[in-house]
Amino acid sequence: MQLIANISMMFTEAALAARLEAARLAGFEGVEIQFPEVSDIASIRAASDATGVPVTLINVPRGPGDAVGLAALPGQADAYRVAVAVCAEQARMLGVCKVNVLAGRPPAAATHDACLATLHRNLKHTADVMAAIGVRVMVEPVNRGDVPGFFLSGLSEGLELLDSIDHPNLALQFDLYHMAITEPDLPAAIRRAGSRIGHVQFADTPGRNEPGTGTIDFAAAFAALRDIGYDGEVSAEYNPRRTTSDGLGWMAEFERMMT
Repeated sequence: MQLIANISMMFTEAALAARLEAARLAGFEGVEIQFPEVSDIASIRAASDATGVPVTLINVPRGPGDAVGLAALPGQADAYRVAVAVCAEQARMLGVCKVNVLAGRPPAAATHDACLATLHRNLKHTADVMAAIGVRVMVEPVNRGDVPGFFLSGLSEGLELLDSIDHPNLALQFDLYHMAITEPDLPAAIRRAGSRIGHVQFADTPGRNEPGTGTIDFAAAFAALRDIGYDGEVSAEYNPRRTTSDGLGWMAEFERMMT
């Protein structure tokens, strides 16, 4: 496993491109960025080349305003395809190996069946587009306590979705923070998801802060990840309680748990 940092949430004391060097100095092996602006792509790529820090994952643009994704929203097919095209070009320019799709918060009038059918079509399209450029697609369940009305929540919904689409370029983004909230037994959830996990993120709960500030048993979670043979990136995606550098005391123990 490789430890990386989400620099949309961490090292925010520095400008975005400068955060790659900050992550390298802190000991991270790569970074992910939630929603990079088109205007930032060139400087991010230059920083990645200069530091040797890869950008592993970005998200498909989430939509305007307070939108939290477009993929499950009926009537937004054109907007979603534009977002995928933008993401594909960003992924190509940055050399990322994964992109993540957020299902979003459908309007109250939309039926569950219509949203699910929309999500199926959009994920198949995304998986096809990204396969053509060698990028793997993640889809992420999000807990509805943090994001009320989010369409895809919990492990069962995520696995049922993957099984029903059955696309070789589609996997689960397994955020330990969200899954610790929606699942009664986090290690059991990891083992149940198994090889369908394509990317892992973490923060402690409650609070979505550094490991050690909440109740997640990370040792048990990493033991389960080792049991299923997960050997990909594990991304710190949390809100530092103070500065990022002040809260990195957990890293040494994590590095031991990941081996």
